[in-house]
Amino acid sequence: MKVIRHDFLPPHIEQEIQAAGIDGVVTVQAHQSVAETEWLLDLASQNAFMQGVVGWAPLTDPEVREVLGMLATNPKLKAVRHVIQGEPDANYVLREDFSRGIRALPEFGLVYDILIFERQLPQTIRFVDQHPNQVFVLDHIAKPRIGDRVTSPWAENMHELAKRPNVYCKLSGMVTEADYHGWTERDLQPYFDVALEAFGPRRLMFGSDWPVCLVAVSYQRWFNIVSGIVERFSEDERDRIFGGTAAEAYKLSPPGI
Repeated sequence: MKVIRHDFLPPHIEQEIQAAGIDGVVTVQAHQSVAETEWLLDLASQNAFMQGVVGWAPLTDPEVREVLGMLATNPKLKAVRHVIQGEPDANYVLREDFSRGIRALPEFGLVYDILIFERQLPQTIRFVDQHPNQVFVLDHIAKPRIGDRVTSPWAENMHELAKRPNVYCKLSGMVTEADYHGWTERDLQPYFDVALEAFGPRRLMFGSDWPVCLVAVSYQRWFNIVSGIVERFSEDERDRIFGGTAAEAYKLSPPGI
């Protein structure tokens, strides 16, 4: 992990995306605090290429609407996320206090990013069904057990979740679920295939998981891998995966607007 134990700030990511020919990014929270969300929003206000922020808010707090109202005064706030994968309660997303917070999000036009391990997919499917009017983005294709070369029941659950039209999915976070130093593109292919079959190019978006991905892959190499995987699609479909889907899901504005 020593490769990511230092600061990563806007100039670092701007250099990475320019090399890959990418116009802008949606920056996602790491620390579960309002203070970090405010900091990310401040950085986004200063850097046009940071087109949106997925922040954090205390969704189980009875006063969550007040916090969301304060954060949402910055138009760069596009979504919120909670690190569900780290919760010891397997049914955390089904808690009433958590659901109450989720029900507040549409009032502010906010998406909810789902960060889970594949074992949490059954509860997540029930959770999504409780909020049919909420837009969701599934992070890291639900972190399947790539290192163990296991696809079931992850694959079946992904197909089931994808039946919900209000759920998008990020092609990201895969190499860090594989052997950091021994993974191959062949190891990843079955998982790409399932995500592509389940969600299709109109609900898939490229994600980097940068800088966490650096423990196993460079930004440029990951971009090249995904580019190669989606070559089978039309130009319009590739444009969806590399921008259009994210722009739609997060309601992004073109750079400079």
